Amino acid sequence: MTSTASTTAPIADARALGLAHYAARSVLEHVLARHGATFQQQVALRAAVTADAPRTPNDLVTEVRGSLKADPTDIRATLDELLAKQLLVADGAHLRPTDAGRELIAAVGAETAPITARIWGGISAEDLTAAGRVLALVAARANAELAALAA
Repeated sequence: MTSTASTTAPIADARALGLAHYAARSVLEHVLARHGATFQQQVALRAAVTADAPRTPNDLVTEVRGSLKADPTDIRATLDELLAKQLLVADGAHLRPTDAGRELIAAVGAETAPITARIWGGISAEDLTAAGRVLALVAARANAELAALAA
């Protein structure tokens, strides 16, 4: 009896999602480490850099918490680290990115762009659209479950 490899595509589940997330995150963390930055610092700094208007520390904590589900105390410590590294600066009640902070985000983006292109390249628009739809639904449902657990 001859055995053949299965050509059936794997089913998306929490494990597959987690493996993809951690693989991609590890690539980014490798690049960030060369710049002396952490993943959480990059998320917080990117939130400040891409904001339409200056953000208060509370605004940034809320945004980062919404993305990472991290503890607010840890996020505030991250903001303090970014201030100490002079990647963010206090401007009255707001925090704004410094030129060095903007340059770090740009440098990390430039370094990860070719890697990202290799990772995502060749995936059809149809597959990306379907994956995006599924991931948005999973995130919405997981956020609802998290809110119910916290209530």
